[in-house]
Amino acid sequence: MPDARTPTAFPAWLAGLLGFVAFEAGAYFGLRWVLSGLGESNQYQEDNTIVSNWVKAMAFVVLHLALAIGALLVVSNRVPRPYRGQVQGWFYVALLLSFALLIPLF
Repeated sequence: MPDARTPTAFPAWLAGLLGFVAFEAGAYFGLRWVLSGLGESNQYQEDNTIVSNWVKAMAFVVLHLALAIGALLVVSNRVPRPYRGQVQGWFYVALLLSFALLIPLF
């Protein structure tokens, strides 16, 4: 039985990067819209407390984690076998990015 042709690395990586950027942009702007009622927009006012901003931050992290895990499960089942190794790497990048996205959220 002949071996399946291995995919070229760069086009597969570029497709993964474009899909990842599209997912993260959609997730960020969608969660920003969903969580727009939480937290204080002006961080430097006198009566600002950390509680409302903490709730917004934790809700963002938990919802982003849920979206990333859901995307991991769906994509890993739909991607052909030679490309499945990339999916886990993009998932780890999404986990790190969820904390970095807290900075522009506020």
